[in-house]
Amino acid sequence: MSTTVEAKQAVVTEVAEVARTAHSAVAAEYRGLTVGEMTKLRAAARQSGVYVRGVKNTLARRAIEGTSFECMKGSLKGPLVLAFSREDPGAAARVFKGFAKEHDKLKTVALSVGGELYPASDLDRLASLPTLDEARASLLRLMNAPLTRLVRTLAEPAAMLARTLKARGEPQPTA
Repeated sequence: MSTTVEAKQAVVTEVAEVARTAHSAVAAEYRGLTVGEMTKLRAAARQSGVYVRGVKNTLARRAIEGTSFECMKGSLKGPLVLAFSREDPGAAARVFKGFAKEHDKLKTVALSVGGELYPASDLDRLASLPTLDEARASLLRLMNAPLTRLVRTLAEPAAMLARTLKARGEPQPTA
């Protein structure tokens, strides 16, 4: 009996540690998926830096207690798998969305980002969030745009003068 209690405490501790540092969480029902399909889901999650764990609901409730994902407690019903995004907020949603395209038995139940609970219908919105590299690239484009326009504006009078002189120097067609 004590080993099962110790094992349960270890699971709660592990999930709680991941939940404290995660950016977002997704809970999905996996009823009807085979072991092979779950292995593929875990492999896809590992490649994306997402922590995926099938945890009994009572243990999951204890693990997320005191974290920003405590708002998910009421949604933890049925056989669920939890995914925590540790690197960027949309990673877990992208993994589940991509996997659900091929396996319709994976049904998203709840999402949580920044202490806010969102319905399963918002999975696409969360999955469409840019990665860190995409966000940095967008920021650089935004910061670079005014400078590019300034350089074009400053260069245009000289270019116009050069085009005018060139047109003036070429012989005019006679009619």
